[in-house]
Amino acid sequence: MLNAFSGFGCIFRRSSAICSRTETKGEKVLSKRNKIIVALLLVISIFVAGKEIYTYVRGLTADYPDNDLNGYIAWAAGGATDTTSRGITVQAQKFLGANIVMQNKTGATGAIATEFVAHLPADGYSLLYNAENPTLYHVMDISNVDYDEFYPILLFGSQVAVVIVPPDSRYQSISDVIEDAAANPGKINLGISGVGGLPYNVSCMMESTSGVDFNQVPFDGDASIISALLGGHVDLSVVNYSTAADLYKTGDLRILTVLNNERLEAIPEVETISEVYPEYEKYFPWGAFTGVYCRDDVEEERKEILVDAFKKAYETEEFQSYLTDNYIIPLGISGEEARTYWKRWQSVTTWLLYDSGATNISPENYNIPRIEDFDEGGTES
Repeated sequence: MLNAFSGFGCIFRRSSAICSRTETKGEKVLSKRNKIIVALLLVISIFVAGKEIYTYVRGLTADYPDNDLNGYIAWAAGGATDTTSRGITVQAQKFLGANIVMQNKTGATGAIATEFVAHLPADGYSLLYNAENPTLYHVMDISNVDYDEFYPILLFGSQVAVVIVPPDSRYQSISDVIEDAAANPGKINLGISGVGGLPYNVSCMMESTSGVDFNQVPFDGDASIISALLGGHVDLSVVNYSTAADLYKTGDLRILTVLNNERLEAIPEVETISEVYPEYEKYFPWGAFTGVYCRDDVEEERKEILVDAFKKAYETEEFQSYLTDNYIIPLGISGEEARTYWKRWQSVTTWLLYDSGATNISPENYNIPRIEDFDEGGTES
């Protein structure tokens, strides 16, 4: 607010200088042009000062929230992040006592929304809904803004990834895939949804851990990948189980392995990758996750109000049913516990990307430890 007043004073001094310069030239009154300039400068300065005063006073208001909040979803309508975010927000509004106006602000692997919210006022009225992707922004050279700029109000849940093949695939197990990929590097077509997406990251995991190389074929999302898979254009891919569940149940695709240390209750007949290759155990639990965030410098009292509202929303029967119906593993964690969770995911994934050659920016540049050295504080142990 002081900046607004100082700016106002500066503009006022400039307008006064115009007056004095005009008078020293013997003019008794300002020219019409200078009068207009002075008037415009004064109007602009009052407008700018007024906006800053409003923001400052709003920040001091004891009754929070006293107006609608804005929620910015980093991914497109209809996707997992979008539907989960909207589902919990319907409930959170009831406990918050205010509406949250939701809008999708997509692009750049979620970086458009992330940077946008990072530059809005830290008053608790702007929320970011995003997935795990910001943890990779630095090493993938996507953005200089990541989750270090934010406070995790609540992580909703995570998903378990599975490796899928067409029903008539020659592969009967994950070991068949690994052995064939080792014998024929770069020959197996793996459908991916773009750099930094789930199939891409799992491909890097396999390349780094098993020393295999796939021919990555890009598509614009899971639906396109599955169409290509069923059409015989790619040999395999990786999706969240929730995406594959219906097609698996009807026999339209097969699941070779679960990327986890424990079998999924929904498909107990499918083995985990760590059962076959124990060297993968250290990576899990690992999978896509979604959550809601505010700027880290929002005052603590407002963070507590937001956490309380979203935790109560998370605990409702409606939202728990949503998680169950969509095969999402419940998380329901906030603050430092949530920060440790995403930092662990970051540790696993950034080093896999670096070791596989997917990026030449070392996680070490950003003090990200390897998973072997990770402690509960998210630092070198």
